[in-house]
Amino acid sequence: MCYEKRPSRNPNEQVLLTAGALRKTAVTLEQMDGHLSAPTQATSLFDQTVIPGDIIVDLPSVANLRVGSGLRQDCFELLATKVGKLRYKKPNKYWLESSHKRYDPSAEDTILGIVVGRKSENFLVDIKSPSLALLPVVAFEGGTKKNIPKLEIGSLLYVRVVKANHGTNPELSCTDASGKAAQFGPLKEGYMFDSSTGLARMYVKLHVKLLSTPTCPVLQAFDMQCFEIAIGLNGRIWVNASTPSMVVLISNAIMASEFLSASQQDNMVKELTDRLQACCSVR
Repeated sequence: MCYEKRPSRNPNEQVLLTAGALRKTAVTLEQMDGHLSAPTQATSLFDQTVIPGDIIVDLPSVANLRVGSGLRQDCFELLATKVGKLRYKKPNKYWLESSHKRYDPSAEDTILGIVVGRKSENFLVDIKSPSLALLPVVAFEGGTKKNIPKLEIGSLLYVRVVKANHGTNPELSCTDASGKAAQFGPLKEGYMFDSSTGLARMYVKLHVKLLSTPTCPVLQAFDMQCFEIAIGLNGRIWVNASTPSMVVLISNAIMASEFLSASQQDNMVKELTDRLQACCSVR
């Protein structure tokens, strides 16, 4: 093995190099300190559409920031990584809402899943995400390893997302936070159709009657007592009614209402209702 002898440096040169490194470090720290002490950059993008690369907020001005989907931290800035509407929840949670065919799981979302398989301790559920979700056999009200529910392949479930970490399969549950079944569980009969995540999110807000959301002519036009509806934030909607014609009517009205205004939705519902009545009178 050959070792190369390196010439020794002049002590004065070492002192100069050390002083230069210290000056460089001092300049860097001064720049960082100036950046960290920058005032809060209030953004006017809340509830507005942003595009990839838009600067959302100055990170040093926000403590304990919680970043949701569609956003990425880049040094001292929070940037948008996709097109969507910027949402904010007090005290410091930011995320983007966008409409996609594929679902990005998030904890506490209520979704519709289809059973596609089973392992020893979990059901495998398709939720329109990149990976299958896991539904533990004990994630039911009163569920134990000796009392496993009988779910066949293809069963439709209304479930809640419990865990959604990157790199792992999402975990689901058929109970609420208190362990009660509530409205979760298998959905029988009825008709399930796919939609965009944006349309499903809009109808979820309308269905729970949020004060910040305008009224929905499609849901108001039909008597809520004559049909059942379950809306998943993953872009799946289930409808059940007394007659198949009513199921088809409600499903078509929901699917066609995504890009219509309130007045256009009202006219569409009237037109569909007239067609249904005309068909029934002919029969």
